Amino acid sequence: MHTSLINAALLCLLLTGSAWGESSALPLSAADTAGQGSPAAEEAGAAQRRIKTIGIIGGVSWVSSLEYYRLMNEQVRDRLGGLHSAPILMYSIEFGDFSKQERLAAQGDWRPLKATMIDAAKRLEQGGADFIVIASNTMNSTAELIAEHVAIPVLHIADATGRKVKASGIKTVALLGTKHTMEADFYRDHLDRFGLKVVVPNAAERDQINTVIFDELCTAQFKDESRQAFVRIIERMVREDGAEGVILGCTEIPLLIKQDNVSVPVFDTTAIHAEAAVDYALTSH
Repeated sequence: MHTSLINAALLCLLLTGSAWGESSALPLSAADTAGQGSPAAEEAGAAQRRIKTIGIIGGVSWVSSLEYYRLMNEQVRDRLGGLHSAPILMYSIEFGDFSKQERLAAQGDWRPLKATMIDAAKRLEQGGADFIVIASNTMNSTAELIAEHVAIPVLHIADATGRKVKASGIKTVALLGTKHTMEADFYRDHLDRFGLKVVVPNAAERDQINTVIFDELCTAQFKDESRQAFVRIIERMVREDGAEGVILGCTEIPLLIKQDNVSVPVFDTTAIHAEAAVDYALTSH
């Protein structure tokens, strides 16, 4: 008798198995589906459908990547309410090896670094990201290159920052960041499109800022003496270079310098970029 019941159950499974296979999921019970037609469930489903998946190239460094993740999720929660959060894919580059590639790039060999960035972008695209943000001001120097190798948009941090500075009415802005960000053209070219005059620290100050970024901030060390040194540099640029505001053009610097520390408006590129990503994720196009 028990054998007959088991055989009947197996026959039933065989007859219905093809239908299950079509959806690659088991059928839901009545208890599972009871709330599907409720307004709350429908609202949650609609919210999920209208949020694009954000792809983050992170790990450069992990200290600021953590901030990106937090800020994006907080903003989605604040805009949509309830338990909503941001759909995010992050590929975190191993920074120890990557720092060696950065040194090679500084010596003129960009091939390993570019290959790593392109690989990271492709991984995000293959994983289902709808667009990409690079969680590093310096590495946004590869944004155009990456865009040539993937079929999804790359949101440039300097464009988001330029829009924010222009909207403030500021015309002359100081730019702090790694030596590459302060000295190369890639960042300034994007800011130029917004009619901004960009001033950078002098050579000795650039060396000091770069050292603090890599030796301290990227390892989550935030020292008062370094904060004071950055403040002195910013205030000197206000007095001598006519800076009306300052772009914290390294995603770790906002963890050291806050608005209360200086006398002019501070533009936190991590927060600005995260906000731009959420704006794009919530658009319908």
